[in-house]
Amino acid sequence: MSRTCLAVILAAGDSTRMKSSMSKVLHPVAGRPMIAHVMAAVQAADIEDVALVVGRDAENVTKAASIDGLSVTSFLQTERLGTGHAVLSAKEAIARGYDEILVAYGDVPLITPETLTSARKALGEGNDVVVIGFHTERPTGYGRLLVENGQLIAIREEKDASDEERKITWCNSGLMVINGAKALELLSHIGNANAKGEYYLTDVVEIVRSKGGRAVAVDASEAELSGCNNRAELAAIEKLWQERRRHDIMLSGVSMIAPETVFLSHDTVIGQDVLIEPNVVFGPGVTVESGAVIHSFSHLEGAHVAKGATVGPYARLRPGAHLGEGSKVGNFCEVKKAEIGAGAKVNHLSYIGDAFVGADTNIGAGTITCNYDGVNKHETRIGANAFIGSNSALVAPVTIGDGALIASGSVITEDVPDDALAFGRARQEMKPDRAKAIRERNLAIKAMKKSKP
Repeated sequence: MSRTCLAVILAAGDSTRMKSSMSKVLHPVAGRPMIAHVMAAVQAADIEDVALVVGRDAENVTKAASIDGLSVTSFLQTERLGTGHAVLSAKEAIARGYDEILVAYGDVPLITPETLTSARKALGEGNDVVVIGFHTERPTGYGRLLVENGQLIAIREEKDASDEERKITWCNSGLMVINGAKALELLSHIGNANAKGEYYLTDVVEIVRSKGGRAVAVDASEAELSGCNNRAELAAIEKLWQERRRHDIMLSGVSMIAPETVFLSHDTVIGQDVLIEPNVVFGPGVTVESGAVIHSFSHLEGAHVAKGATVGPYARLRPGAHLGEGSKVGNFCEVKKAEIGAGAKVNHLSYIGDAFVGADTNIGAGTITCNYDGVNKHETRIGANAFIGSNSALVAPVTIGDGALIASGSVITEDVPDDALAFGRARQEMKPDRAKAIRERNLAIKAMKKSKP
């Protein structure tokens, strides 16, 4: 849009009902602070300037709200006298002279840029105040939108509403857009003659009408406008976010057998024709390319899975894991800060950390890279087409050459050249009949114990 807009984001609440040591708006939804979700929607709605009204945890809230594409200025609200008073905390920014002032809240993380754009568009059609509302079957506690002939004539708070007004099911979300040229004048006329003695931002509707201006309401879904006041509501918002994101991903060409059991992060990227089995968790920073399969009960974080690769079941990919095309990390395996080459296989019960595994190499069951000496981490490098026998321990720093073969049960502490066979285990010895003698001795001891009174 060509019209300039300032977003005033209210994030100064005390978060008492969250019963938390940090601000409510810092609690994560899909691995991202609530306030950052709101900021992303604002940025996507073609808004560049934000006045952030902060209180508790001001420094951390400002940091979490600072995302690319936004110019953020923080304003400290020292008293809690209502939403109208909160918006005026950013008076200095509002006075700069924007065409539009958008008021939103840091604890409404499901708001979409489409809804914000819709409200801005309505303001540009000759209105002075545009309120975002929602329909609900449970209106108790919300301010009601009073409409006549398509015009919004007032917003009545629950405690101030009549019995008839309380029957209205179109409710106020608290989000609105105000004509920037009139914003300070309207805000300065808000009084506190109400049941709670607070300065309600909602009063601007009646104020603008008393001055000959126009107010309207636009509609959005109840789910999108869900606010968060406690941990139960936080869980409900997480559920809604996950449902929305899963739906979008499946429509993009991803198959989920039991989508309700898959949990995504805010930045999860999944390509077409990926199959995700039940009970999979994606932490932050995961990209899965087309044709990959993520089997059940796998956990991925900070990982990249290339085309046609297979993960799990019961696999864990930690930050820095990079699986090459057609590679496989199988059941009960963990990969951390390691590159698994194209076609390589880490099939069973193995740990590969701080490592490079070349193309088409096979890592046998129970293999571990011993990357930590108690103080520092060290790297293991394994070449292409190598074969690491089961139950091997590779003590880093160590390099295994292309085509090398490590005998099962070996502890490898020195570099292995290309195409070499390495043994790192004790020589097997045979003691004929010794097992029988030991067994008979043990049975005799057991019998003696039973015979004692």
